[in-house]
This record gives sequence, structure tokens and C-alpha cells, in this order.
Amino acid sequence: MQTDIDPRTLIGRKAFDREGAKIGTVDEVYLDDATGKPEWAAVRTGLFSRDVFVPLEPSEVVGDTLRVPYDRSLIKDAPDFGVGRHLSPEQELQLYHHYGLDVTG
Repeated sequence: MQTDIDPRTLIGRKAFDREGAKIGTVDEVYLDDATGKPEWAAVRTGLFSRDVFVPLEPSEVVGDTLRVPYDRSLIKDAPDFGVGRHLSPEQELQLYHHYGLDVTG
């Protein structure tokens, strides 16, 4: 993801999976505690208005959309932690494992 993007500009963007299927709309952006860089986006889906967390790395901002390089089914099955609260290190670890990402640092 472009590291120079203002996380506030992500809110309200439509998010799409790797096949181009719409996931939902970016509701919130979560910053890394250590670096302050955008790390996770909470995307509000149309399914019962649930928010799912997607990693911003390796996602990309393309035009006015967020492209998430995962299948919609994997995204929909992400752990549900609710939004509006801080993600604990344990919750972040669960998300990293869910998406098969390396945990660095």
C-alpha cells in the first residue's frame, strides 16, 4: 500500500476483493501502535452490517477504491472483534494468522 496516504482518506472508499467483487465500505482505519502507520481497515459489509478487518498491506488504493488481494470468502470469515475499540496484540495476531501474513516485529 502507498505509505504516504492519509488514513482519513480511506474512510468511505468502496473495498473490493481480488476478483473485483465488492466487499463493502471502509468504516474505520486502525494504526500500528509502534509506527502510527495505517495497518488495518474495518470494512462494513452488506451482510447484517458487519465490519470485517482487512490488512492494508498488501492492499492497494486504486483510484477511489481499496483493492484487497484476498478472496471474499476469506475476508467474510475474518475474526469479528467489533469496531470502535483498540485491537489488542492478541487480536492482531489472530488477524495476521487468518490472512496468512508474517508477523514482523
